[in-house]
Amino acid sequence: MNSNLIDKITAWEPRAVWTEGGDGMFTVPADGFHDLAGRLRADGFDFLRSLTGMDWGEAGFGVVYHLEATATGENVVLRTLTEERGHPVLPSVCDLWKAAELNEREVFDYFGIRFLNHPDMRRLFLRDDWVGYPLRKEYDPEQNPLRMSNEVSKDSSPTYELQPDGSYIRKRNVLFEEDEYVINVGPQHPATHGVLRFRVSLEGEIIKKLDVHCGYIHRGIEKMCEELTYPQTLALTDRLDYLGAAQNRHALCMCIEKGLGVEVSERVQYIRTIMDELQRIDSHLLFFACLCMDMGALTAFFYGFRDREKVLDILEQTTGGRLIQTYNTIGGVQADIHPDFVRKTREFIAYMRPRLREYHEVFTGNVIAQERLKGTGVLTRADAVSFGATGGTGRASGWACDVRKRHPYAVYDKVDFEEVLFSEGDCFARYMVRMREIEQSMNIIEQLIDNIPEGEYQLKMKPVIRIPEGSYYAAVEGSRGEFGVFIESRGDKFPYRMKFRSTGLPLVSCLETIARGTKIADLIAIGGTLDYVVPDIDR
Repeated sequence: MNSNLIDKITAWEPRAVWTEGGDGMFTVPADGFHDLAGRLRADGFDFLRSLTGMDWGEAGFGVVYHLEATATGENVVLRTLTEERGHPVLPSVCDLWKAAELNEREVFDYFGIRFLNHPDMRRLFLRDDWVGYPLRKEYDPEQNPLRMSNEVSKDSSPTYELQPDGSYIRKRNVLFEEDEYVINVGPQHPATHGVLRFRVSLEGEIIKKLDVHCGYIHRGIEKMCEELTYPQTLALTDRLDYLGAAQNRHALCMCIEKGLGVEVSERVQYIRTIMDELQRIDSHLLFFACLCMDMGALTAFFYGFRDREKVLDILEQTTGGRLIQTYNTIGGVQADIHPDFVRKTREFIAYMRPRLREYHEVFTGNVIAQERLKGTGVLTRADAVSFGATGGTGRASGWACDVRKRHPYAVYDKVDFEEVLFSEGDCFARYMVRMREIEQSMNIIEQLIDNIPEGEYQLKMKPVIRIPEGSYYAAVEGSRGEFGVFIESRGDKFPYRMKFRSTGLPLVSCLETIARGTKIADLIAIGGTLDYVVPDIDR
């Protein structure tokens, strides 16, 4: 990390302790953390990349924060903790970064850490009557029998306020008043793109408030990873954002390889880059098809699915999978590319370019699509950064947030491609970013497909992999934004903590800001253009 930044932080908070292990991080006392975080925010660290709850055993509970200054690209990692295990309390930073609001609720849900001055300290995923906190090290799953009763939705939420004497009191914030007209959208609704539920307060057709309920899947993937060896954890990433399976796994492999100090062959870097871009095309074609279906354009829906099948055929021939791409491995890839891979990829790109023009004729230029998408659901650049809404959503608001440009990996520094940016921040801009990104992905593949170097596709790795003690973070540009992997290692053959930076949680967290004041029918278009995938949220 930049030595000037280290000096600056230690000057602001003399009690901050810098440790070198892994990526390196500052440990900041809880009573001085909010002040330091505020100084960093004012100094340009406007992007909260990741917020990770931690159980450090006897040392206590805490949180690890990854921050980035979007203007300079500088990154810093902070942690703060409390030794109190009975009722752990830490300061909230949701007044500094809007992304913290749902992330802190997630930490409360899984670790029981209460955040002072957070406006809504409800569980985010689990039922209110859930016993215990699942990501604590001592958690006993036997204390939660299967409950078949309905969960009652509450119209208020607890909040904890710090008092001048250092104590804190519990208050309640009202979510919905008794006289408000509140309807459910989802969870069994095709346009919520998975089991996601919105409680929406309406005044006529206009949305006044929106409350999101994310917890209907409960994968428990991060908890399972703590008992799996590093190679075993790879299988779980494909089941998060299943439309970016190759990209997710690429991020995890990169993070493990970073910890090991391993550099894969140039051939592997080329293959991984091409696979990531094919996966992006696959995902964006499904985005196009589903958005069209949500808005009633069934012809375009069939076009999108027809052409996505061609990408899946190419992937299947090499990886053996269509949805679940168990292809990237630690130190390489599972198998070399199929003999027909290069030819079929070239043929697909030649086929796809005129099809894209047809999409624009059928849907993009359609007067109904334009009327419903243009000017609807506007997200400002400042809000996109504050919520951490990366990917096509952030770029549609004018934020150049592409990980491939910000922190190049694989061979993205060797290819020429445009980071597609729009400034409108509306549904139409989010749609157009993804349609243009299909073209850019094809451009990237064309530059690489005939130049894949010779070499080995898999390094010889030790039978038991142990990452040196420390904390590591690696990220890729997934189909929906930054997909990050955080690993804390104690030098064992399994991670002490593994956290996946969801691409979808920031997109859902900004939904109320975007939807407030729009019509109920617009909610479907807004959700469709945000393009979240629910299993990636409820990990």
